[in-house]
Amino acid sequence: MVELGPGVDLSFQSLIGQDLREVDLSGANLRRAILDGADLEGANLSGADLRNASMIGTNAMKAAFDNADMRNVTAKKARFGLANFQNAKMDGADLRGIRGRYAVWRGANWWDAKMNDDLRAALKKKWPQDG
Repeated sequence: MVELGPGVDLSFQSLIGQDLREVDLSGANLRRAILDGADLEGANLSGADLRNASMIGTNAMKAAFDNADMRNVTAKKARFGLANFQNAKMDGADLRGIRGRYAVWRGANWWDAKMNDDLRAALKKKWPQDG
């Protein structure tokens, strides 16, 4: 297992199915990392670079993604309940099938992501595009 901590470079790494609960990966480089099926519950990914990462089926309940760069991330069927996406960049992210209705989306551009219509409708009510 690679060394984990704030600012670590895990770009292009395979972390499939890894237990990363409560790990501090704030400011980490996770570009193109494969986190499919990983357990990130309660992890801190604030300010992390997750561009083009794969998070298919990942458990990220209660995880912090505030100010994270999640452009073009693929997170189909991931669990994001109670996660914090405040001010996250989500252009082109694939969030279809996720659970994230009870997450904090303030300031995140979720409307530029692909997601199911029922989640989009729920987010429009609570986190309108203008702020």
